[in-house]
Amino acid sequence: MRIRTDDEVYRVDAVWLGPPKATFPWRARYVAWLVGIPVFLVVLTVERWAGWSFGFFSTAWAFVITIVLTRLITAKISHERPLGAVLAMAGRELRAPRERTTGAGGAVSASRIRVRTQRPLPKHKRRRQYQHRGPGQSAGTGRQGTPRASRSRPAARAGR
Repeated sequence: MRIRTDDEVYRVDAVWLGPPKATFPWRARYVAWLVGIPVFLVVLTVERWAGWSFGFFSTAWAFVITIVLTRLITAKISHERPLGAVLAMAGRELRAPRERTTGAGGAVSASRIRVRTQRPLPKHKRRRQYQHRGPGQSAGTGRQGTPRASRSRPAARAGR
């Protein structure tokens, strides 16, 4: 059994052929006229801003550019996707949030890293520095020649 759909009814374009008894030699949908006229005015405005003078050839080029742009726009418009839906979709696409290409910071930051003017000594040289102090040199705690590890022990354990 075949089920016939009503797609043929919607595939018929609403076409304006021109005034009665003086039709145009081309077929243009109503929506093409609705889109084409504002596009033509915008193209003429852009031409004036670009510095083109008003004349036959500039107007002819504006007409050609309008036809191309109108065909591109109306190719997206159908009975299933009307002009209002296409305009709403274009507006949403323009206002949609975009992925950021630059970093906006994060959990890790280099702002708390301390920078010293002198390079730190390796561990084996640091131990020798505390062990090889002379009698007149101070380690800053008043105890001379004592390794750092034994200074941190409690007094009861130091005797063992």
